[in-house]
Amino acid sequence: MNALHDTIRAAAPDLRGRLVAGASLADLTWFRVGGPAEVLFTPADEDDLAALLAVLDPSVPVTVIGLGSNLIVRDGGIPGVTVRLGGKAFGTIAVDGETIRAGTAVPDMRLAKAAAEASLDGLAFFRGIPGSVGGALRMNAGAHGGETTDVFVEARGIDRRGALHVFDSAQMGFAYRHSSAPEDTIFTQAVFRGRPGDRGAIEAEMERVTAAREAAQPIRERTGGSTFANPEGGKAWQLVDAAGCRGLTRGGAQVSEMHCNFLINRGGATAADIEGLGEEVRRRVRETSGVELRWEIKRIGVPLPSAS
Repeated sequence: MNALHDTIRAAAPDLRGRLVAGASLADLTWFRVGGPAEVLFTPADEDDLAALLAVLDPSVPVTVIGLGSNLIVRDGGIPGVTVRLGGKAFGTIAVDGETIRAGTAVPDMRLAKAAAEASLDGLAFFRGIPGSVGGALRMNAGAHGGETTDVFVEARGIDRRGALHVFDSAQMGFAYRHSSAPEDTIFTQAVFRGRPGDRGAIEAEMERVTAAREAAQPIRERTGGSTFANPEGGKAWQLVDAAGCRGLTRGGAQVSEMHCNFLINRGGATAADIEGLGEEVRRRVRETSGVELRWEIKRIGVPLPSAS
C-alpha cells in the first residue's frame, strides 16, 4: 500500500499516464545508483501532466528527472512525486525553416542530428552533451564553445498549479550552467534557432565533437558527466588533478583516471559513495587552491539514515 499513490488516484482517476508506487530509480540513472521514488509518474502528454499538478497537494514535493545522465539519486530515494517525461508527447522534433521545436525528453545528441539533417548550423555542440533538452534548459548546458542560450528562442512549461507558461530568453535568465526560470516549472518543449549551413560541414563538426569526447572522457563507464562547473578563469579538472585526486576512491566510486572531473561507479558503488567522494574532492581542492568547486551534477532525494 502507498498512501500518496492512492490519494492521487482518488483525486485524479482519469490520469492516462503511468503512476507507480515505490518505483526503482537506479536503472534510470547513468550512475546506476539510488533509492526508489515514493511515486513515479510518466504523463501521457502536457494535459495529463497539468491534470496531476492541478490536484496535487501543494505540500507534496515534485521532482523531475530526464535521461538521468547528470544526476545522483540518493540512496533513501525521492519523497513525493517524481515526474519522468518520455514517449511521443515529449520526444518529438519538428523543423520549420530555421527553427526546431523539440520535446524536453529529446536527447541533446538527437537534437544536433536533426539540425544537421535540416542543414541548420549552430547546434552541433549539442552532440557533446549527454543529456536531454529539458536538462539543457534547466542548466544552460553547453560544450565545445556553444551554450543553450546561443540558439534558444522559447520554452513551454507547466507550473506547480498546472498552468501553462511560455518563456522567452530574458525570462529564462541564462547564465553559466544556470537558469533562473522558476524552479517549480516542468519544461515540456522548446524552440531553437539555427542558421543555414552546409550539411556535410555540420556533420563533420559533429564527428569532431564525438571524437574529442571519446578521446578525453570515460563515456563507456557508469558516470554522470562533468562533476563540477569550471570556476571563473579556470578548469575544474586541473584543480582536481593538482589536489592529487586523480584515481581517488571511496567505496565503489572513483575519480576517473582518464578525466578527473568525472566520477565513476566501478561497480557496487552507492550514491553515498559517489557524493561523498565528490565532497572529499571539493575539500581537497579548497585546501590546496582556495577554490570552492560548485557541483554541476544535480543531487536529489534523501540519504539513508545510516549515511552521513
